[in-house]
Amino acid sequence: MRASRLVSLILLLQARGGMTAAELARELEVSERTIHRDVLALSEAGVPVHADRGRGGGYRLLDGYRTRLTGLDRAEAEALFLSGVPETSLREMGLAEAAATARLKASAALSPALRDAPSSAAQRFHLDAPGWFAPGDPPPPSLAPLARAVWGDHPVRTRYRDRERVLEPYGLVLKAGVWYLAARAGERFLIFRVDRFELVEVAHERRFARDREFQLAAFWAEQSARFSRSLLRETVTLRLSPMGVRLLRHIADPAALDDALASLTADGVVRLRVESVEVAYGQVLRFGPEAEVLEPARLRDLVVQAVSRLSRLYGGGS
Repeated sequence: MRASRLVSLILLLQARGGMTAAELARELEVSERTIHRDVLALSEAGVPVHADRGRGGGYRLLDGYRTRLTGLDRAEAEALFLSGVPETSLREMGLAEAAATARLKASAALSPALRDAPSSAAQRFHLDAPGWFAPGDPPPPSLAPLARAVWGDHPVRTRYRDRERVLEPYGLVLKAGVWYLAARAGERFLIFRVDRFELVEVAHERRFARDREFQLAAFWAEQSARFSRSLLRETVTLRLSPMGVRLLRHIADPAALDDALASLTADGVVRLRVESVEVAYGQVLRFGPEAEVLEPARLRDLVVQAVSRLSRLYGGGS
């Protein structure tokens, strides 16, 4: 652990020119006393770390010194391509250290004119994956071992909803703060919610052969679309005004929109797939007077009752 920290310390100084002990301690998540000890150890090992005294002082490498420690190992090279993943998610998967070291090595390899590129980009773009008002729950206990299995192509023995399976874990997906695992079970690829695993045992001594045709992003998009469509079990028929037609794309479920637009007639009649009559009721109310329910009768009755209550509420009825 200390050797890795010493490498990171050298790379920080090489990438940024000079840093105070407080800045180094904050970056490496240690105390300033630890930084002073690490700098002394580097000096004794022959690394030319120079201390600038006084206000604004700190540590820097001797001018012209360049470390040869900028080559990425496999884990760091792979982690570098996870740069869009939030730091908290990398930490939950146990990949934060590899990703941080990879970024430092990449920064240290830049020419002096480009040294500010990482901080410049970080000040302009930030990915915040969880949805609004998401609770700050701890990561699922199964996440870290599954991440290690995904990274190493190791099969896992699991228990999921009281059923035991041996899975080949292909990839992890973070969707609105919830982790999902894409895995092969026999001949099929399936999606599992990570927080529902009751048991995960990684076979570190074994590796499975990945299907080179498998593409995680494409598989997830297909499964997401299929899941969304599977929820749309009911169909309602509406007559929309021209304004209602324009509102349709903002109100309809995205998975139902294409079919709805394809069904639209010249006089504004549209067939819209919905999860349930109750969900459709909320959608129809958003149209206001720009939509008339034609079918089913139950939904029409609900809207008539709502209009009657609104009329009484605003003094339009007896």
